[in-house]
Amino acid sequence: MVEFTIEGPFDVPVYKGKNGRIVRAEEGETLFDHHPNLASKRGCYVFGMRSGGGITPTYVGKATRTFKGECFTAHKLGKANETLVDTERGTLVIFFVVAPSGRGRPAEKKIELLEHFLIQAGVAVNPSILNVKGTKQEEWSIKGVLRTRRGRPTYRASAFRSAMRIQSAA
Repeated sequence: MVEFTIEGPFDVPVYKGKNGRIVRAEEGETLFDHHPNLASKRGCYVFGMRSGGGITPTYVGKATRTFKGECFTAHKLGKANETLVDTERGTLVIFFVVAPSGRGRPAEKKIELLEHFLIQAGVAVNPSILNVKGTKQEEWSIKGVLRTRRGRPTYRASAFRSAMRIQSAA
């Protein structure tokens, strides 16, 4: 079994101009200067906005080579900047879901499966997540357990959630 670990959330440095704030490649370099142990790691990462005591995921990406080489490419900078432009207040943050290091590369398929899972989890929290692929929500639910309407679940649904260790009815 491949066991990923979490690093973060880390504040993403931003350039503050007269009319707003953006993330440039230089800010990505600064982030990895402050966290050099993550630069050569791989796995998935999640951009989010911290505001009002919570964090809302805005984009999920995967790094099958290195975080430093993939998190702040032009495409990803576009997603980070879209997040900043669309929110008046808050702090852009990033989580790293790090694949274990060791002999050889971690299975890319495992990283892809993790990315799909994280996108689905992100869509459940933020239907406006900026990912294009993998955002179509499943067309099934379990009443009172998973992808269900609000309201108090039945005793049976609560017992099932408990037995299966399913945390949320979202």
